This record gives sequence, structure tokens and C-alpha cells, in this order.
Amino acid sequence: MRILGIDPGLQVCGYACLEMGGDKEKLIEAGVIRIASGSAIEQKLNRLAEDTQSLLESFKPDVVAVEELYSHYAHPRTAILMGHARGVILQKCAQAAIEVRSFSATRIKKSLTGNGRASKEQVQKTIQTILSLPQIPEPNDVADAIATAMCCANSINSVVI
Repeated sequence: MRILGIDPGLQVCGYACLEMGGDKEKLIEAGVIRIASGSAIEQKLNRLAEDTQSLLESFKPDVVAVEELYSHYAHPRTAILMGHARGVILQKCAQAAIEVRSFSATRIKKSLTGNGRASKEQVQKTIQTILSLPQIPEPNDVADAIATAMCCANSINSVVI
């Protein structure tokens, strides 16, 4: 089974494709989609839609895992922009008839580290250890996408067992 984890963003959008085999996950590829900051929002959304479709066609995931929308009172604009990006990603998944699973940030962290309030560094170290990566996954957008995919894999494994 293939899981595509996506960390939505309008300037940097992280993605990671995991393949599940038995009780082990293998990282197929992880990276970021970078979108020019000077572009109009409709151009950014169109670029994100095109790149999301390309990822879906390339990796052919069985499920796409996306972080749920969250809002911090000090940065409401960030939540609105993330909502636009997330909406485009969800629409592309629906168009391709691919199941989407959403996870909160605290659930993702707890699934990987056992602590829903774990730091970015703790999450990165855990990913590195579990996937036997030679180095910590960076930037944060990539680590977040990998963590989201791993959380999804853990939720699928817990149902299977």
C-alpha cells in the first residue's frame, strides 16, 4: 500500500510517499513544491493543483494523508491560506478518486513520539530512527509530510492488527 503524505502550503508544500510492507514503512521519495511568493493567489493555487495532480499520477497512492487545518489566534491569515491550499489538494484527490485521511498535528506527533506536544526536533529524530535515514529530514515541510504519512500508516496498521 502506498501513502502520500502532504503538508499543505502556498509557498512551500511538503510531500512524502511511503510504501507499507508488513509492519515496516519504506520512504519512496520526499520533497517540496516551491511556489513563487510574488504570484497572485489564483496562480499559486493553480500551480499547486498541477503539482498535486502530478504527484498523484507519479506515485499512484492508495491513500493521501493530510494534516487537518489548525488556527492560531495570532496568525489567522496563515490558517486561511493553508485552507486554500488544503482545499485544492483535497479536490485533486477527489477528482482522482483517491481516499483522503486527515490527522491533527497533535495526533501526528503522538503517533510518532508518544507525545502530542513533541518538538519539531523530536519528530525529525523519530522519523530518522524509524526509517533508518542517514540524516534528519529537512526542511520542516518534508518532515511534516513524512510524519503525516507515517501517522496514517500507524492508523492503518492498528486497524489491521
